[in-house]
Amino acid sequence: MYDLILDSSDKELLVAVAKDETIVDKIEYEAWQKQSELMVQELDNLFKRNNINKLDISSILLTIGPGSYTGIRIALTIAKVIAYSLNIKIYPFSSLQILQFEKKPSICLINARSCRSYIGVYDGNNTILKDQVMKNEDVLEYIKNHKEYVICGDCGYLNLEGYKNDKCLNMLALKSFIKPTDSFHVKPIYLKD
Repeated sequence: MYDLILDSSDKELLVAVAKDETIVDKIEYEAWQKQSELMVQELDNLFKRNNINKLDISSILLTIGPGSYTGIRIALTIAKVIAYSLNIKIYPFSSLQILQFEKKPSICLINARSCRSYIGVYDGNNTILKDQVMKNEDVLEYIKNHKEYVICGDCGYLNLEGYKNDKCLNMLALKSFIKPTDSFHVKPIYLKD
């Protein structure tokens, strides 16, 4: 049985399958404002390329935000339809938590536009700073005051280089700490300031 992994919460489209905590195959690339056009086709490509029947999917690992309002809903809708039709569980992940460095406290960032960031600070499964929206000037101050933390994510908009990890491996590592839910109860995280 396979875990299906989906993320469209930011600029990238991510579709992957894993078996026994190992990534079998993944498709990941920047698809800003194109995820809705591409994700279902890429999912089909992934299944065909690996000779996987959709009935072999036993759970879905899904980012639920924060991030792009439309992007979050794309992967969420696809996951809900698949989970409902197969009667399987969804493991919902913070889009920020899956960006973290595995071995140190991590400041995880996504561009929230309008001189703001989505920020969450994590140390493994422990939340140091709950996901929230923060002005970029306050984010930079937070980073300055926490130099021992790793900055994670696509931080070019802050003129910083963030650590980039394998989001799929992070989701698999954190899966045992996430409470699964059914397709009716999974909810997106839309943050507003």
